[in-house]
Formats: sequence, C-alpha cells, structure tokens
Amino acid sequence: MEGVVILLLLAAVVVAVVLARRSSRARELERRRAELEPVKKLAFEDITALGEQLQALDLELAGHPLGAGENADYQRALDAYESAKTAGDAMTRPDDVRHVTQILEDGRYAIACVRARVAGDPLPTRRPPCFFDPRHGLSVTDVPWTPPGGATRDVPACALDAERVAAGADPDARMVMVGAQRVPYWQGGRAYQPYASGYFGAFTPMDWMFAGLLFGGFGGFDALGEGIGALGEGIGDGIGSIGDGIGDLFDGFDF
Repeated sequence: MEGVVILLLLAAVVVAVVLARRSSRARELERRRAELEPVKKLAFEDITALGEQLQALDLELAGHPLGAGENADYQRALDAYESAKTAGDAMTRPDDVRHVTQILEDGRYAIACVRARVAGDPLPTRRPPCFFDPRHGLSVTDVPWTPPGGATRDVPACALDAERVAAGADPDARMVMVGAQRVPYWQGGRAYQPYASGYFGAFTPMDWMFAGLLFGGFGGFDALGEGIGALGEGIGDGIGSIGDGIGDLFDGFDF
C-alpha cells in the first residue's frame, strides 16, 4: 500500500509541475503579445512616415533628370521601404522591431543622399537619426539635454529640435502609449529598447550613451524586478499546484 501511495504522490508531483510549466508558458505568451502590439503599431507608423517622405521626394525630383548615383540612392530608399514593410509584417516579438528600424534608418539616409546629389552638395556624413524622434531623419548636431530626473548628456538632434533645446523649449519627442499614458519612447519600457537599438545601435559611440539613458529611462531595474517577480510567481504557482495535488491525493485516503 505504501508503494502505491508513493507512486501516486510522484505522479501528482509530475502532473503539478507540468501544469505549472504550461501555466507559466501561457502567461509568457500573453505578456509577449501584449508587448508586441504597441511596438508593431509604432513600427508601422515609422514605415508610413518613410513612405510619406518618399512621396515628398518624388515631388521634389519632378522635372529633375537623375544620374546613376541619384537613381541608385533613390532605389535604395524604395527598397528599404518595401523591406521594412515585409519585416514589419513578420514581427512576432518586440525584439523583431530592431530589424525594421535598422532598415528605416538606412532608407532615410538614402533619401538624404539623393537630395545632396541633386543639390550638388557633398554626401551627408552618416550620423545617427534625431534622438527625440527618429522619423525626423539624420541629426545635424549633438545637443546637451537633461531628461527629467536624469543626468545631462549629448544627444543627436535634427535642426528643429536642436533649436528647441537651445531655446529651452521641449523637443518634439516621439510619444508612445504605456497603459493610458503617453510618454516619450525612451520611457516606454523594455519593449521599446529594440526600437531604439535598431536606429542607433550601428553608431558605436552611441551605444554607451543610450545604455545609460535607455536602461535608466526604460526602467532597466524595473524590468529586472518584473523578471524576478515573474520567476517568483512561476515558482509559487508551481509549489501551490504541487501542494494542491498532494492535498487532493491525501483526501482520498483514510489514515
């Protein structure tokens, strides 16, 4: 009889562990879906913005004969737009947005190259996008900027945002929804880290600057706390399920 009880106990433990793991996986999938939706929406807003910039470029180029260089850069911008749409459709997790924004960054640089060639100017230096809103295109300078509650640091800015910051005004920041609140994307949480990484990760000196800003502004310690909390939840659920299973098992016996 004791052997049967032990076997039943072991079976209950195995079943409880399996159920706990399934519950944990289900919660993780739900969390990923909830994180993906706003990031994917953000990506397609940026893709749409690139499409609008290409339309504006078309109007600018009307009546201008294009040489081989202009045509090559223009085609590169068009290819980036199409590739970004494909990559956006294929997104299955927030990390995937990194590939989308890498493509968009390259497309905007190609547009800047077309404009420079048509104007007879030197090709623009490959600078990071405007930090405050990457849709603004290439930055033209670095400006000292202090995020609320943070340390002052130099960030790349487009001409208009550089003027705003110099005048003491708020920059035109890229806003995202976090719950019911609109906040700048750099305060949007860990799901938005890949969004920024795709735009700025190719600029090595920028990595450290954004590490400080993003891990602080993105709530790196909050994310760590969430991870630890989720782990604790999973362990607690697993132990609770095991306890319930063992309790149910012993309810069936008379001692």
